[in-house]
This record gives sequence, structure tokens and C-alpha cells, in this order.
Amino acid sequence: MRPATALALCAALASTALLTGCGKETAGAPASPGATCAPDEPVVDPDGRTWDNVRVVSGKCGPSGAPSTGYEVTNTDKEPLTFTLTFSLVNGFGEAMDTITRTVEAVKPGQTVRRPLDAADGPGSARAYRARLMKVRAVPADGTGGDCPSSGVRITNDRGDAAMGLRVVGIHLENCGAADYRLDGYPALRLLDEDRHVVTGVKILDGTTAISTGIGGDAAPRPVTLHPGESAYANLAWRNTTTEGDPVNAPYVEVTAKPGAKPVTVTPELDLGTTGRLGVGPWTKTPAGAGQE
Repeated sequence: MRPATALALCAALASTALLTGCGKETAGAPASPGATCAPDEPVVDPDGRTWDNVRVVSGKCGPSGAPSTGYEVTNTDKEPLTFTLTFSLVNGFGEAMDTITRTVEAVKPGQTVRRPLDAADGPGSARAYRARLMKVRAVPADGTGGDCPSSGVRITNDRGDAAMGLRVVGIHLENCGAADYRLDGYPALRLLDEDRHVVTGVKILDGTTAISTGIGGDAAPRPVTLHPGESAYANLAWRNTTTEGDPVNAPYVEVTAKPGAKPVTVTPELDLGTTGRLGVGPWTKTPAGAGQE
């Protein structure tokens, strides 16, 4: 992973890091009373890789000094960030047993947040594994999750769908404010690479028909009024075909819901291949009772 602009991240993880006594969320605070923690020491990644702005450490925490698994994130940016971390849990034979994702919302500038890395079976269930950090994403926190932002809307993306090289991801806008919110047309997009630098050379199309038909982005735009609690979506569609040239990847997308709105950064993980095209559907009101996948 290349260095992220204005961002330093420490992800503390391994088979010996942070038991429950020190594994609770903290904000740069000392460990819990009664906890005994050995100094953190660097640990070689299972694959021998290095990660810019990521520190892999080990330590023994808790009254018993027993080993466990955890992670730590530090925000050195000038604004609150929401981190999404993807881990692979590896057994003693080096075999990947599970992939898990953890989100740490609204980490303040200068704040450190430490948490245990528990697997699906509950607290301490990741203790038998080494945790390999696979991917880190960090976006400005305002507008993506947690409390309703000052704009009155929250913008997120779903996990999407893929079949035979065709990709479709939904951008979702929720009116979490107290007043109606009106949309008309297509969201404006700016594609960003891993370092949150602008990606050029990709043609953004109104509608998704040129990518494929019948995927929910063919209709003409029409005005949408969202009452408090209601949502709308816009589908992104592309093909990840790779021929001659370097493939284009844009993990981050900056979404401007309508003219004059504040941009919000989401992570739809666009693997555009060498096609150079991205289709964008119009804002469409989400049917009542429909969930985000």
C-alpha cells in the first residue's frame, strides 16, 4: 500500500497483541486499571511485506499477561476520519482461515483508538490466529456514518454485485435530517486512487445503458423528494476488462449529491480495468422496506 496523503495509521495486530484489559477502545488513554502490558515490539508480517503508515506490533496485556489479537488506529490528519480495515486470520500453518472487516468511525485528529480483533465466535475467538492486514481505507468522517452530519444527509455505498466482468455498486443517500431533501439528476463523481489523488482518463457517463442494460440505471432522471428517514440510490456500473495498457483502480469516490452540496467520500472499490468508462444512474427513491445490501 502506498503512503496515504496526510494520513498516518497504526494498525496493531498479531497473535500476541492487546488482551481485553487493554483491548477496549481508548483515545490515547493509558490502559485499564489493573492491566499489565509489556512494551510493544515490531513483528514481521507473515508474508514478509511492509505496509507504509502501518505498524505491526505485539504485546502482552491484561492481568494474566495472556496473548490476544487486536488493532490500533491513529489519525494524524486535520479532520476526523472513518477507517475500514480488512484482515485475514491465519492459522499456525500459514493458512488463511477467515477474512473480516472492521470499521472505526469518526477518529478525531490526534486520537488513537485501540480495539480487540474478535472473530465471529465472540470475544477472544481470534486469539488462536495471526491477523494479517490486507487493506486499509480512510475517508473523512462527516457524511458517511455515525451521527447525522450537518448537511442532514448520509451517503454510503453497498457491497455491489459482479458477474462475468460486469460490476454494479449502489450509492445510497439517506435523509437523516429534519427537513425534506430534494434531488434531481445524477450525482457528480470524482474518482480517487489509494492515496486519494484524482484519477484521470475515465469517462463518466450519464446512465448505465452504454455499460449494460437492465441493471437499474437506464431511466431518465426525475425530481426526487426525500422526507426525513427516506433514502435514494444511484447505481454505478462498469466492466473490469483489461486489454492493452495499465488497469485503473479507484477505491475512493467523492460524491456530490447535487450542485452546491458538500462532497462525501465513499469506498466502492472501482476496478475499471482498461475500459476507461463508468456509467452512473440517476438518483432514484428507494422503495419503502428495501434494505441496503
